Amino acid sequence: MSLLNEAARKEILECTKRYPEKRAALLPALHVLQRDHGWIPQEGMKEVAELLGLKPAEVLEVVTFYTMFNQKQVGRHHIQVCRNISCALRGARRITRHISGKLGIQTGETTPDGQFTLSEVECLGSCGTAPMLMLNDDYHENLTEPRVDEILDDLS
Repeated sequence: MSLLNEAARKEILECTKRYPEKRAALLPALHVLQRDHGWIPQEGMKEVAELLGLKPAEVLEVVTFYTMFNQKQVGRHHIQVCRNISCALRGARRITRHISGKLGIQTGETTPDGQFTLSEVECLGSCGTAPMLMLNDDYHENLTEPRVDEILDDLS
């Protein structure tokens, strides 16, 4: 059974028309796969490789390089705290510990109900508004512990 439905396959193939080589559509193809499944399953990597004329290892190299691709299933709310220098200097570790304590999980874990996954990631490109986190696709900047509580409470 294919992980990519017909609409996803069509979207990926349409994307290849924008590039001089099919392989250049790898990042958008992986975004399609992750959007539809919430993560990048190995079988999906094989299907993307086949569609783009790549070796599965070439797709795996890209998936493992970028932190934006989830290599395992994540919770409904994926909290990614930036740990790079600007965020670290402005309290990212404190923010991560606070979220960990509030949710009862460690970095890299998902709550038993599948609602939250907590991750630390490298630079998310918002250094001037550190510390910050990305909740699914939304940035939350200039964080304080009370602000994090508000963000998490709004999700409940």
